[in-house]
Amino acid sequence: MTESTQKTNLLGMSPEKLAEFFDSIGEKRFRATQVMKWIHQFGAESFDEMTNISKVLRQKLNEVAEIREPEVVMQKTSKDGTRKWVIKTEGGSSVEMVLIPDGDRRTLCVSSQVGCSLDCSFCSTGKQGFNRNLTAAEIIGQVRIAIKSYGAMDPSGERRVTNVVMMGMGEPLMNFDNVVEAMQLMMDDNAYGLSKRRVTLSTAGVVPALDKLGAVSDVSLAVSLHAPTDELRDQLVPINRRYPIKELIAACNRYLDHLNDKRVVTVEYTLIAGVNDQPEHARQLVKVLRKLPSKLNLIPFNPFPNSGYERPSDQAIDAFKQVMLNAGILTTVRRTRGDDVDAACGQLVGQVQDRTRRSEKYIQLVQQEAAPGQRAGH
Repeated sequence: MTESTQKTNLLGMSPEKLAEFFDSIGEKRFRATQVMKWIHQFGAESFDEMTNISKVLRQKLNEVAEIREPEVVMQKTSKDGTRKWVIKTEGGSSVEMVLIPDGDRRTLCVSSQVGCSLDCSFCSTGKQGFNRNLTAAEIIGQVRIAIKSYGAMDPSGERRVTNVVMMGMGEPLMNFDNVVEAMQLMMDDNAYGLSKRRVTLSTAGVVPALDKLGAVSDVSLAVSLHAPTDELRDQLVPINRRYPIKELIAACNRYLDHLNDKRVVTVEYTLIAGVNDQPEHARQLVKVLRKLPSKLNLIPFNPFPNSGYERPSDQAIDAFKQVMLNAGILTTVRRTRGDDVDAACGQLVGQVQDRTRRSEKYIQLVQQEAAPGQRAGH
């Protein structure tokens, strides 16, 4: 074993796990709070920087633990200010993360998996297959990297990342435990202190895991819908064959029911020329969204090589949006950001080694999670 694999990485640990760690090395549990603040609020690279704990404990931590975030192997900045990082994960594969500045708002798009098993036809990430889930440390490490890119971290200074969206590479609900643990750190007052309204999980519709999320978290929810009918969504988002639109909308309503506020679901809809961008599709979508408190985010397709799809015309986008607005549905069109560095929605690729297609293992997992009476896969 190498030295790094023998040590415990504290970066992705929840408050409870960190307290248990200090228990295990014979130290007081309150040390967990002190160390959490140093790691996540001050961006400490080593235990030697932690001046409010004893030198003896610092030496002990240096022997048994480490603060290890993913390695940045590339960073690009778009002409519009969007930043994209390529980071190396354990095992040598790479994933991408994107920071989008917009006035006082800085939104970080975080990846949850190396590749993706859902194989959505319009997304370049899905075309590379699935490799593995990211650890909680690899997920929260993306937040730390983005914040540190603005200089030394200081909890009393301006917030460098104002919003986090789990919309990068991968399906977050297929990496449930690690994603939930990382999001809890994002919202913890002793870590990054983000509001539950400023942390958003985006899912293509893993219904059993969405119900499970409602029992343990109250982050904001976004759903990748992309089609108004099961027939079309089966083609664009294959997981719809297991969890069709009616079941997904019902699960979204159940999630909203457990929240104690007036939040709505953000529905993401990628507009693809000649596929799902016609007024007829818009009218069908109106009928779907009338059953869900929501706001609609239209995303013009961002081309990538060999996709077989094209971006719709501005006239088609405007016509679709107008149908939705006339029906009283709050609708915005997402401005394409970072496309000159391949950082736009649906363009994240990374470099996956030993990649697979949608594997039998994944199919079996979905089938195990499926509730009785759900429509069988095709």
